[in-house]
Amino acid sequence: MFYWDPTYWVVLPAVIFALIAQIKVKSTFSKYSSEKNEHGYTAREVARKILDENGLYNVQIEYVQGNLTDHYDPSASVVRLSDSVYNSTSVAAIGVAAHEVGHAIQHAQGYAPIKIRQAIIPITQIGSNLAVPLVLVGMLFSALDFLIPVGIFLYAGVVLFQVVTLPVEFNASGRALKTLDENVILYKDEVKMAKKVLTAAAMTYVAAMFSALMSLLRLIMIANRGNRRR
Repeated sequence: MFYWDPTYWVVLPAVIFALIAQIKVKSTFSKYSSEKNEHGYTAREVARKILDENGLYNVQIEYVQGNLTDHYDPSASVVRLSDSVYNSTSVAAIGVAAHEVGHAIQHAQGYAPIKIRQAIIPITQIGSNLAVPLVLVGMLFSALDFLIPVGIFLYAGVVLFQVVTLPVEFNASGRALKTLDENVILYKDEVKMAKKVLTAAAMTYVAAMFSALMSLLRLIMIANRGNRRR
C-alpha cells in the first residue's frame, strides 16, 4: 500500500525542478548538436588545443561511453569525452569539451572552490549513504538518539558539496566561453549557442543543490517529529 509521508511535500518541488532541468539540458544539447562549427574542429581537437595553450600537456583526453558523461578526472589527469561529444564538430559538443578542460585548468591553477570540493568528497560519500539510516536508527532506539544529529551533520556535508559545486561549474563555463571567444575557436554567434548549452547544464547543478537542501530540511523535520513523539 502506498504511504504518503507529509514531509514529502518539502522535496516535491526539488524533484520537479530537477526533472525540468534534465529535460532542458537534453533538449538544448540536442538542438545545438546539429549546429556545426565553421572551422570544422572536433570537440577532442578543441580540448587538446586549449590544454596545450595552458601548458597542460600532461592531461590526456580519453573517450568514455555514454551520453553527456563527460568529466575531468583529477586523480588521473584525464579529460573524458562521451559518445555525443568526442568526435563531434557541433558547437554544443565543443562547449561541453571546453567546459571540462576548464576544470583541468582550475585544478592546475589551484582554484580554491575546486580544492574545497575535492577535500569534502569523502564526507559527502559517507553522508549520502549513512545519514538517513543513522537518523532512523536514532529515532527507533532512544539509547542511540545521539546518532540523529550525527546523521544530520553528515547530510549537511552533502549540501555543502552541492553549494561549493556551483562556483566550480559556473567558473568552468565562464573560462570555456571566454577561451572559445577570445581565441576565435568559435565565432560570436556560435559562442552564443554554446553558452545556451552550458547555461542549461548549469541549471542541473542548481537543481541538485536545491534537492540536497530540501532533503536536509526533510531530514530535520522527520527528526523533530520523532522527538515530539517521545
